[in-house]
Amino acid sequence: MEKLKKYRLNCTLTYGDIYGQIMIWLIVIFIALASSLALWSSSQQIFALTMLGLIVVLSLPFLLFAFVTTLLNHIEFIPTDIKSETGTDQEIKASEQPAQATS
Repeated sequence: MEKLKKYRLNCTLTYGDIYGQIMIWLIVIFIALASSLALWSSSQQIFALTMLGLIVVLSLPFLLFAFVTTLLNHIEFIPTDIKSETGTDQEIKASEQPAQATS
């Protein structure tokens, strides 16, 4: 019978990967707040609250979908070799990349 291989989970997601998604969602929220404030001052308060709630409720699933798919695209399964199982993990340390800040 064949032995099962062991795998190591490596996530390469950085803040720069999701920064654009968060910025776009914040812009949508601020536009929704501005438009609801404009409707609030024109004595249509129920429409303002309805529109704000509708925009937030409809945009949140898209943000979550974009974030989850980005996260899943950055998950790697790397097979481990026999040496790393016995205690010498130089190969594992060499393949890991430290997190870097993006500007």
